[in-house]
Amino acid sequence: MLDGVGLNAGPGEVVGLIGPNGSGKTTLLRVLYAALRPRAGFVSIDDDPVAEMVLLGRSPHPSAFQRYTAADHRTAATGLRRVGVRQLADRAFGTLSGGEKQRVLVARALAQESDHLLLDEPANHLDIRYQHEILGLVRALAVTTVVVLHDLNLAARYCDHLVLLGRGAIARAGSTDQVLTPEVLEPVYGIGVRRLIQPDCVQLVFHPLESREEVVR
Repeated sequence: MLDGVGLNAGPGEVVGLIGPNGSGKTTLLRVLYAALRPRAGFVSIDDDPVAEMVLLGRSPHPSAFQRYTAADHRTAATGLRRVGVRQLADRAFGTLSGGEKQRVLVARALAQESDHLLLDEPANHLDIRYQHEILGLVRALAVTTVVVLHDLNLAARYCDHLVLLGRGAIARAGSTDQVLTPEVLEPVYGIGVRRLIQPDCVQLVFHPLESREEVVR
């Protein structure tokens, strides 16, 4: 259940949805792509209301009895090239690694010539290298993106803005510097947070709240 939740994603921005399990992140994402209909409020893209579920790939473009055209194939190839996996075009999807599959899924979205991406845990089940590769790719695309992330350090590095959900409501929204602070995160996650300022981004270290007095921030 979501209550009073709203967000804006500007052109080319990466907005991260963060929060503990059950806080409403995936539910909000499903509302954004119209898999769920809100009881009140609306979702719009470029001021146009979202009336039906977003379809990925080129399939929305041909008619029911029309085969894919050469232009469709070129568009798909361009999407694969943009995400760096053009060489995988002849491979079966099931034979790809986790990182390769995620890139192909992003390419499928790009093949629809969409300038908006909605991603639910794209780095899930990937090793550290591929986590950074896929999110670095998304960041470099300069496409308006809303992404659900559990890893707050990945959110700190790759997101422009964050929406922190707690119990179906927004606990805090703003820049990574505004949201990723001990004062904001500890009551929502129930864990101690130490904030480290790195040259390129904020990094967080976590510890049990019981031992917080032993940790010097």
